[in-house]
Amino acid sequence: MMPRTAGCRRPATPLLVVPLLYSLVAFLFYLVLARRVRQQPESALDLAVTLRVQRLDHPLLGKLMSWVSWPGFRPQSLILPGLVVGSLWVTRRRLESLLLSVAWMASMGSFLTKLVIRRPRPRHPLIRVTLAKLRDTSYPSGHTLHYTAFWGMAAYLAARATPWRPLRRLIASAAAVLIALVGPSRIYLGHHWLTDVLGSYLLGSAWLVGLISLHRWLRGRQSSAEQAPPATKSERARPAVLVGRFW
Repeated sequence: MMPRTAGCRRPATPLLVVPLLYSLVAFLFYLVLARRVRQQPESALDLAVTLRVQRLDHPLLGKLMSWVSWPGFRPQSLILPGLVVGSLWVTRRRLESLLLSVAWMASMGSFLTKLVIRRPRPRHPLIRVTLAKLRDTSYPSGHTLHYTAFWGMAAYLAARATPWRPLRRLIASAAAVLIALVGPSRIYLGHHWLTDVLGSYLLGSAWLVGLISLHRWLRGRQSSAEQAPPATKSERARPAVLVGRFW
């Protein structure tokens, strides 16, 4: 029996099982929460959290929350992602461009869920609602889902393409802060309930982890193919010999 060479295909590693399992569990929790919200659109917990968050009333905090939410409103929510996806395609980073396009499609999940759940926006008399062009229903938070899935994936790809470690950390930290703040900003501005935000974090993180796992798997296959030694003339002829013997 001949020993395996370095170019032989290795068995698939189980490293993808954990992130994919997380994506599945997070998506299931998202569906469970959606069902609960559909059955009970208003809850005391949602109201209590909103009132508690809005007690932190300060002009600087209000500006910060408005600034954090600004990229998620139209037209910038269409222009900025389009520029990122288009620039990657033009610079021939086609795989990254396609994966970011799929990350952008997470917003379609928000749109479809809203059509089914149809949860009203916060309208309680004690809640302060900041004036904005709110186009649809409440569950889930489109801002939070978009930031988590798309901008999280964009930060991941940017960090991987950066050879300088401090810059990679800066990109990851900036994205983490933005994603962490967008949920509270939607509650602070009175545009969403707590459960809207939690549902978006669940679906968005499931989408993000799944795409990162897919990207790593594809890059791993590409690296293995590039590192494999070229087949010798006898190895290339072996399948033809076997086929001849079979027939």
